[in-house]
Amino acid sequence: MSQRPLFLLSLPRSGSTLMQRMLAVHDEISTAPEPWLLLPQIYALRERGAFADYGQVPASRAIREFAQRLPKGEDDYLAELRAFVLRLYGKASEGRGSYFLDKTPRYYFIVDDLFRLFPDGKFVFLWRNPLAVVASIVETWGKGRWNLERWRHDLFDGPSSLVDGFERHAGRAHALRFEDLVSDPDGSLRPLFEYLELPYDPAVAASFSSVRLDARMGDKRGSGLYGALSTDPLEKWKGVVSSPVRKRWCRRYLRHIGRKRLAVMGYDLRVLEDELDAVPIDFRRLGSDLVLPSASRVARVGRVTAARMLWRPGRRPGPTENDAPG
Repeated sequence: MSQRPLFLLSLPRSGSTLMQRMLAVHDEISTAPEPWLLLPQIYALRERGAFADYGQVPASRAIREFAQRLPKGEDDYLAELRAFVLRLYGKASEGRGSYFLDKTPRYYFIVDDLFRLFPDGKFVFLWRNPLAVVASIVETWGKGRWNLERWRHDLFDGPSSLVDGFERHAGRAHALRFEDLVSDPDGSLRPLFEYLELPYDPAVAASFSSVRLDARMGDKRGSGLYGALSTDPLEKWKGVVSSPVRKRWCRRYLRHIGRKRLAVMGYDLRVLEDELDAVPIDFRRLGSDLVLPSASRVARVGRVTAARMLWRPGRRPGPTENDAPG
């Protein structure tokens, strides 16, 4: 059997690097640090969501028109894209194993495209308590500051894209929770390996520290902190969201995700709200928590405006007035 693609789909800061290292212990699973390979390939067909010096809108229109002229239209284009990516996976793994594992957190933008592009692929969805994801982003990327505007897509688009994609393709996918993975690795991993049609070896939960995935992209912090499974991360989020501003934001955030989507992920809205309410209030970060969100929103608007300015006729060579995005 030829090598098949295996996709690990999750929000950033959900424990996906730990999961990736565990899976990579198995002889039949090869992997590489976060490839991000398919995002620009899929977005080449999209008019929105990317900026390019040569003009994303005219380029996507031209590529789609080119693809429609092929004997089987866009199906031919996607078939060649599929073959191209599989060849790269094969080269990256030197052909070792039944699967090549691609773990790229922002693949939540292209969930449906992945299922369409790889009908023989395997898809693993990894859920984590959304409040723990928020806290991990603040601690790692935000360096402790309540500066979440930069990761708005991850926090607000990500959950809905992943949950809705999982529900649409539930018959072809497998899901597990980070909390169960670290608390009961055997109970979580056995069903996963059954889904992958591979023999399960309990050593994957004990030997993952031997797998090194050193690269610019990926979780360097978690890889350095934990050489063995630990339940310590399950409660750490409570110390990060303890200011009044943070607790209020987190409550609104849970309501935004919604009861139904949380249930698909394996969480109960009321239980999460009760846990949040029980977190003791800490006022030490209140001042910066009040200021940073507004400053971040202003900066975000500035970045978006600057990016759109590139598309104004006459500002840069290339795009014309008809090429400007709507």
